[in-house]
Amino acid sequence: MIDPDKRKAIYLLYEEGMSIRDIARRLKVSRNTVDAIIVRKGMMPESTRKDKIEIDSELLRRLHGECNGWVQRIHEKLTEEHGIQVGYSTLTRQIREMDLCGRKKSRCDQVPDRPGAEMQHDTSPYKLEIGGKLIPVVGSLLYFRYSKIRYLRFYRFFNRFKMKCFFHEGLSFWKYAAPQCIIDNTNLARLRGSGKNAVMVPEMEQFARQYGFEFVCHEINHPNRKAGNERGFFTVETNFFPGRGFATMEDLNRQAFEWATDRISNRPVAKTGLIPAKAFEYEQSFLVRVPPFVPPPYLEHKRTTDQYGYASLDGNFYWVPGTSREDVTVLEYDDHLKIYRNRQLLAGYVLPAVGVKNKKFTPPGSPPPRHQPAYRKKPTAEEETRLRAVAPCVAAYLDTTLKSMGAPKHRFVRQLHGLYQKLAEPLFVKTIERASRYRITDMDTLERIAVLLMREGGYHLPNVPADDPDLHLRESYIEGCFSGEVDLTIYDKMIEDDNE
Repeated sequence: MIDPDKRKAIYLLYEEGMSIRDIARRLKVSRNTVDAIIVRKGMMPESTRKDKIEIDSELLRRLHGECNGWVQRIHEKLTEEHGIQVGYSTLTRQIREMDLCGRKKSRCDQVPDRPGAEMQHDTSPYKLEIGGKLIPVVGSLLYFRYSKIRYLRFYRFFNRFKMKCFFHEGLSFWKYAAPQCIIDNTNLARLRGSGKNAVMVPEMEQFARQYGFEFVCHEINHPNRKAGNERGFFTVETNFFPGRGFATMEDLNRQAFEWATDRISNRPVAKTGLIPAKAFEYEQSFLVRVPPFVPPPYLEHKRTTDQYGYASLDGNFYWVPGTSREDVTVLEYDDHLKIYRNRQLLAGYVLPAVGVKNKKFTPPGSPPPRHQPAYRKKPTAEEETRLRAVAPCVAAYLDTTLKSMGAPKHRFVRQLHGLYQKLAEPLFVKTIERASRYRITDMDTLERIAVLLMREGGYHLPNVPADDPDLHLRESYIEGCFSGEVDLTIYDKMIEDDNE
């Protein structure tokens, strides 16, 4: 629409004798429009609709109360019961003007899109198929508002330490930071308050100061304040995920890095045609350069070296070189750890994948220690699998017995597997059948049942020739590595007790 001042200028030029063609050419307006303006003598046209529908305010208030504020139902009652043919958008506008919906939601701040002004960060949860399994992950996205470059990474979980690691990794890659980083009111960085009144955690405030920026929370229910970041996640869901397969978390992050920093950065943005990588080159002069000496974030753990020379961290065990068994300091970084004693670096390890537990690690190139670390759990999955394969009744017995045992079930499985190694298979199956019938789980009672069945059925323990040179190659010998040394004297003692 042509504004009033321009309309008056067109009419005045016409009155001074300028032709309609010259007016249209100089003011870049079509000749038909110039003709219409001259006819109206430069006045604005009447824009009031003659068929405008006005709904009685009292009627609208009554229907709003009867329908509990549901505008769709109000529209139906107006058209069907009162014969008022009003457009849905017109109805909603009048309801807003009458303030029937309560307090109006204020619009988020309008900030000019200036180079070097701000960057945005947010996270989003997903469930992705990784290695054939559906695994929950958290996507973390850093977005520069003006140039629209991104940095994307996925985590199995996201906490304050992971947030620090992500910012260090992303800003170290781009080498520049904006003075402000817009975030939501997350407690990972916010201590109290919200929006403009938010107070940041001193730890995170000091962390951001190293890179030359500060965290700023947007107002509650105003996610559009970081609309570029929200749109970035939509692009991830519609452009990155479709048609891709991920073997591991490392493979997922490798593809995410290539997609965010190379593919998307060199692709023109729709409508504007802006290329993020080119815009970032221009924006760099307005940004804060990240100091190259900023150390990566880490967590400090005080650990005691056990009698076998291992220090534990997150369910795994790491060999501490040397013969001293003093306390050590373990520094946990994003993807590796370092072990110090009295400020001297002893060893460094690459952290295993999330979910790896109860594993022992030694420095690369060094021979593995002879002894096992203390407090190392001894899983019984192999023994349980072998027992379940013996007979269906044994599998059913384990199902009912292990369900209510909790942690002691591992000891029970090892003892039961040891009993299986001592007995002939038919005798073991009959023992389990009787124990299952009377719901017996005590190991001493199970052994007494085996002795009783052995006496009644005339079972004899097989004699294994000890002078066989191929004894260690037999399958039964290899299976015996899961249990301790077999002690058969207990049966002699139990038979003597029964005879007495």
